[in-house]
Amino acid sequence: EVQVVESGGGSVQAGGSLRLSCEGSGYTYSTYCMAWFRQAPGKGREGVVINEGDGGTSYADSVQDRFTISRDYAKNTLYLEMNRLKPEDSAMYYCATTDFKRCNWSDGWYKYWGQGTQVTVSS
Repeated sequence: EVQVVESGGGSVQAGGSLRLSCEGSGYTYSTYCMAWFRQAPGKGREGVVINEGDGGTSYADSVQDRFTISRDYAKNTLYLEMNRLKPEDSAMYYCATTDFKRCNWSDGWYKYWGQGTQVTVSS
């Protein structure tokens, strides 16, 4: 059974940093696309960063140069380092994966989702 489990959310002041983790299990972790999405109250789910099976990475314009993704293949874990956080980054953050190496910005592309971890940034 494929599972992804997020951790690392919390509350921070604007300008601060957080690191989210997503641990995968039940599949060949290194092969498949993984992504981070987020959803703020009253808004749709938006893609934050996509990381393809061959390592190619793309960031949403809103987080470019502030967020960095990395994978620890030994731990089957995907990390999202978030720096210079802004109040508008506040949301529930979700890790997702699918059965393909290639990624897509549409959340419908992803088959497996974690339960989410809350990030709150105060001004």
